[in-house]
Amino acid sequence: MNYLMCSVGRRGELLKDFRQSISADSKLIATDNSKYAPALYFADKQYIVPRISDPSYIGILLDICRKEKINAITTFIDPEIEILAKNREKFTEIGVEVLAPYRETAELCFDKYKMFKYLSENSIRTVMTWGTIEEFDAAYANKEVEFPVFVKPRTGSGSVGARRIEEYEALKSAIAEDPTLIIQEYMNCIDLDADVYIDTISHEAVSAFSKKKIETRIGGASKTVSFKDDSLFAFIRKICFVLKFNGPVDMDFFYRDGEYYLSEVNPRFGGAYLHAYGAGVDFIKLIEKNLQGFINESCFGNYEDGVVMMMYDSVVIKKAGEILRK
Repeated sequence: MNYLMCSVGRRGELLKDFRQSISADSKLIATDNSKYAPALYFADKQYIVPRISDPSYIGILLDICRKEKINAITTFIDPEIEILAKNREKFTEIGVEVLAPYRETAELCFDKYKMFKYLSENSIRTVMTWGTIEEFDAAYANKEVEFPVFVKPRTGSGSVGARRIEEYEALKSAIAEDPTLIIQEYMNCIDLDADVYIDTISHEAVSAFSKKKIETRIGGASKTVSFKDDSLFAFIRKICFVLKFNGPVDMDFFYRDGEYYLSEVNPRFGGAYLHAYGAGVDFIKLIEKNLQGFINESCFGNYEDGVVMMMYDSVVIKKAGEILRK
């Protein structure tokens, strides 16, 4: 099986995990728009491509898929997810599985306010959210919310612009400066996430690895500890029943007063999937089985409690002549 990994950036450790799990005759093909993306150099072959907004971008990916006999394509950045989802049929026509959600779900995941409304309509517990200052004012007047609150961009990724707001005047200033911000209740409780695999044939969630966050940096958790809870697994299955995912996803949760609340979904390999893989939860094997035409059996909870992950920095060293040319 050959894989096209798009916008690989710094995700070298994930490519190393893929290398360990795929068969010897499988290949990893990586793309990025910069020849200095370190993860490129963990692949069998590299392509420097235009930015994802370039009109020629999808055509170039399709050409690479044909040339390299690609079986599955995925991306490591949020803005590209919806692009792949919108063009799923073009890849399917040439035999490529798109490891990204279906279009409607991709759009919801990228628009946090639309996602809030959709989850609420489908009885999925989530963080209370207001799309405008006027909506918030009505709730505040009715004492449905109090300060502090939390604001974040309606679209975007990597926690950019997300912050706690302590009082009303500061909230008004923040919204006036950036009208794209949404307002959420401040969840002063346990912060956790789960890596989930949705089978590409049965379209059911078949595996999940849950972990509590010990430390979080911009873009995700950097230190985590594993745990298992059947009630969380049941909640994950319910979420995956109302959304159309395909392959790996990363879900963020809060735990308050004995209940789980869905915060966000990144429908791709999460930055902390490395923890799941290190604890023996191998989504790569699940992908390969799907690509071979087989449905994966449910394997929730096939890992140990109390496994700790601690991320650290590493480097790629190359001579100038070994760096790719555009």
